[in-house]
Amino acid sequence: MGADDKTPRDIHRDMATTMYDRSEGAATVRPEGLAPAEARQSGPQATIAPKVTVSAERIDIAAETMALSGEPGAGALVTFSGFCRDEDGRLSALELEHYPGMAEQEIGKIAEEAAQRWPLIAVRAAHRYGKIAPGEEIVFVACSSRHRGAAFEAASFIMDFMKTKAPFWKREHLKDGSVGGWVESKATDEAAEDRWHRI
Repeated sequence: MGADDKTPRDIHRDMATTMYDRSEGAATVRPEGLAPAEARQSGPQATIAPKVTVSAERIDIAAETMALSGEPGAGALVTFSGFCRDEDGRLSALELEHYPGMAEQEIGKIAEEAAQRWPLIAVRAAHRYGKIAPGEEIVFVACSSRHRGAAFEAASFIMDFMKTKAPFWKREHLKDGSVGGWVESKATDEAAEDRWHRI
């Protein structure tokens, strides 16, 4: 297979095969350079362990939200759900490809950094891959905290970094039968991520 025949996942895998030990489960991967949350925080947030899922299955938004509701000490729960648009009726499906293992690891690193920046009680991030029809959910993020400001900011931070740092690629399948190329992240997504480096 020549270089031109490789998918984005093939290229990414070739570049990063040693970065992820497939014998480890994604839930046990600790981002390099970050101490455990309990070493960074004290109080009710000390045992936070972000939950990350990458799956082809539909995301049950109601169930995910209820699972984080009623946390003792939580004064706010902020959720974000991202959906597939129909692009003015042109789109039949959006195809998302990912690098298995590394996608979970990168989202986990993002969630861990959010827990380091803000006093969070719980963090949940779920992302789909495969062909997604217009109107279906693509991503879900939830953050709970004692106060709404921290929950809002952490959820926004996680989404901004997931859009640019998590190894996902997308292309459009149009109703006329044509298929678009693999799309890079937008300049607006890069700008949204960059603002967090100045805060």
